[in-house]
Amino acid sequence: MTLNRSQFAINTLQWTDLARGWEFDDPAFLDKQPRVLREAAEAGFPAVMLEVLTTQTIRSYRRLIDQVGVQVAPGYVQIRLPEAHGIALTPGSAEEFHWFDGVRRRADETHALGLDTVFLSAEMVTGGGMSRFDEVAGVGHDFDRARLERYTDLIGRAAEILTAEGIRPAFHNHVGSWVETQQEVEHVLDAIPDSVLGAGFDLGHLFWAGADVTGLLRRYRDRIAALHVKDLDVERVRHLQADPGPYTSSTDGLFLEPGLGGVPLLDHLGELPETFDGWIIVEVDRPSMAPLASARASWKWVETNFPAAATA
Repeated sequence: MTLNRSQFAINTLQWTDLARGWEFDDPAFLDKQPRVLREAAEAGFPAVMLEVLTTQTIRSYRRLIDQVGVQVAPGYVQIRLPEAHGIALTPGSAEEFHWFDGVRRRADETHALGLDTVFLSAEMVTGGGMSRFDEVAGVGHDFDRARLERYTDLIGRAAEILTAEGIRPAFHNHVGSWVETQQEVEHVLDAIPDSVLGAGFDLGHLFWAGADVTGLLRRYRDRIAALHVKDLDVERVRHLQADPGPYTSSTDGLFLEPGLGGVPLLDHLGELPETFDGWIIVEVDRPSMAPLASARASWKWVETNFPAAATA
């Protein structure tokens, strides 16, 4: 494995309270954002995951990134399931075209920030109406083959839009979504050609869902464009697998800074090709300590286990 520290970025979730909603969409976060980015850099991370707020322009975000002096790593876009929102789209209609407007916006953001990769995921409905999020997370609850086929089609179409724009989409799994289990992840990746869709696994979410993480990394190693890494309290994972519950309450005490939990992250990363040059994004959705301390502990893990980038 030839990973080096310059390939690691952080998703700044530590500084938000996910239990209270998606703070990034709150206009008040605009005042908080510069401090968050400065503290991420202060912790040691050379890059942050791209997150142009819905409340700001691409230009203002790029200006802030330049002022703070950090790089950006690939961002993330979710594909919504129309039926989950009570919407029936007519094939070929203007409404169907606009369903993918967020994908085109993310392509613009990705290009504007000098990147060529984006994580592509099925949505998590946090406002109610999604049984995997609201009731039973992590075990493939309420599986529906037709819904999986429908989602695979939507993901494939979004991937085609991104590919046509010169962006490499990397499929991203997430507990609480309709593409959660190993079976579902494999279905999506096997149905959509490698030329259209790469892999961008979240190793912690695969572990929580009981997947063979090593096996998946080996099987799709040549499709991996980028990764998310997160550590977990494995005793809590075992409890959740035996007695699953709603996503939000399940995450109480679940997420830990890398190296503080029991997910064998180094073993998993060791499955990457020697030539892998993509981004590794560290995520601690709900930190076990204050945000800056959490980011510092996360960078310490990177610094301890990976060499500095070679200099010319």
